[in-house]
Amino acid sequence: MSLERRYQFIVLLILMVFASFAEIISIGSLIPFLSVLTSPENFFANPLAQPLISFLKIRNANQLIVPLTIIFCLLAILSGGVRIIVLVISTRLSFAAGADFGINIYQRTLYQPYKVHLSRNSSEIINGISNKANAIISGVIVPVVTLFSTCIMLLGILCTLFYINVLISSTIILIIASIYIIIEKYTRSNKLQNSQIIAKQSNQTIKSLQEGLGGIRDVLLDNSQNIYCEIYRQANNPLRRAQANNQLLSQCPRFILESLGVVLIAGLAIHLFTGSEGMLQAIPVLGILAFSAQKMLPLIQQCYQAFSNILGSYASLKDTLTLLDQPLPYDYYNKQIIEINFSHDIKFEHVNFHYQTDSYNIIQDLNLFIKKGEKLGVIGTTGSGKSTLIDIFMGLLDPTEGFLKVDGKAITKKNVRGWQRHIAHVPQVIFLSDTTIAENIAFGINKKDIDFDRLRNVVNKAKLQDVIDKLPNKYNTLVGERGVRLSGGQRQRIGIARALYKDADILVFDEATSSLDNKTEESVISSIEALGNEITVIMIAHRITTLQKCTKIIELANGKIVKVGSYLNFINSSQ
Repeated sequence: MSLERRYQFIVLLILMVFASFAEIISIGSLIPFLSVLTSPENFFANPLAQPLISFLKIRNANQLIVPLTIIFCLLAILSGGVRIIVLVISTRLSFAAGADFGINIYQRTLYQPYKVHLSRNSSEIINGISNKANAIISGVIVPVVTLFSTCIMLLGILCTLFYINVLISSTIILIIASIYIIIEKYTRSNKLQNSQIIAKQSNQTIKSLQEGLGGIRDVLLDNSQNIYCEIYRQANNPLRRAQANNQLLSQCPRFILESLGVVLIAGLAIHLFTGSEGMLQAIPVLGILAFSAQKMLPLIQQCYQAFSNILGSYASLKDTLTLLDQPLPYDYYNKQIIEINFSHDIKFEHVNFHYQTDSYNIIQDLNLFIKKGEKLGVIGTTGSGKSTLIDIFMGLLDPTEGFLKVDGKAITKKNVRGWQRHIAHVPQVIFLSDTTIAENIAFGINKKDIDFDRLRNVVNKAKLQDVIDKLPNKYNTLVGERGVRLSGGQRQRIGIARALYKDADILVFDEATSSLDNKTEESVISSIEALGNEITVIMIAHRITTLQKCTKIIELANGKIVKVGSYLNFINSSQ
């Protein structure tokens, strides 16, 4: 938690203490109120009541009933009002803290290295941010705050009860505590087991939804809706069952205690009325015990329910804390980006890379020299290491061994952000958000800050202007989720326009023209060639014809460069 949140919780704790004192005064005021109702003369003669009688200028016992009733009602209203204030503040503060956790998890996740993202299932992260962070609010933060609040109020009520009658109060507390301890002993393991099921199956539920909706074209084509519904059902049913079980286990003791409370009050009434003190002395004691029980039993149930919720959310809490423990990179704390100057060349020096320590090298002792302004083509079969090579080049992956150097300076975690500012990337699958064409091209820039002159320039270079002119809302046309309203070729051209809009001096095309027809591909490649010698271009392709404008082409196989040459060299050798 932030320092500000901690101070807010300290203030809340002080308010809880104040609320408990208000509760004590409210219960304590019941004694004189019931005494006046049953025996006003005795109360009028009580030495402790004389200051109040003198202050109110009361001359006989019957005049005490109205003012004491008003005082009792005002104190009861005050107590209720303070509890409402505590409830409002604690609830809002708990949910604000939960929102902080969600944002913190999302921020830490986005800052994780690319290698970490490759090893994860996105459904676990989405579930952690959306569901488990919310579960921490309702299952941990609110219950902990409730536990503190109710314990403080219970302590105040118990002090009042012990002051009135130690023996009776001790007996009642012992019976109630014994019941809750027995229930907790026999239900604890079930709650922890349910917490494991909830944590696991909530991940599976999100995963099944993502897979079904993400592959909706294949689902519709293969008529496999029932299969995905069954996968969702198998994940969702145990989740809901575990949640229901936890709720039942936390609420059942309330009804046992309510029934037992009535029996205890009845037993005490018989004991007090048949005792030596008589009915007049018994009624105030019985009244305050009944009133205290009415206040105390819900509080005890809240304590138990809060503790049960914490146990039921234990596994989700562990998962959430793991996400909150994700380390933040060097550049998060050091906002000053170390600039990387790129004026001459880029070198791969004896670069090796593997994803896990026990796996083979995907890139093996690779050496490569790229001059500024060069148009480099990369070809190779699937699994040859092309995409991994580009990820290392863009600073998304760190070499296991060797160095990536720019103008002789090695790229490290400390200066990688400065290097990445030089690069614009056009992947094979373009990510489009459900916003306008203009916002997708100027990706990551506030709509009001978009330079439309620059936008139109890059749209022309990406051969996208004709497409936009045919749309009803032109640049303000919504593309749909993941660009579903556009063709594959149109999405790729938006990706190319986005890279050009970034105005970077290095453009990386990873199969970026594979969905374009031959004529459009030729036009786009000609536009890229016309960018001049100040722009360095890296193009990955399966078709050698895509690389005909490249000044140098390398071929990868098993993570090694097996051939280097011009376009003509590759064409001639293939004949």
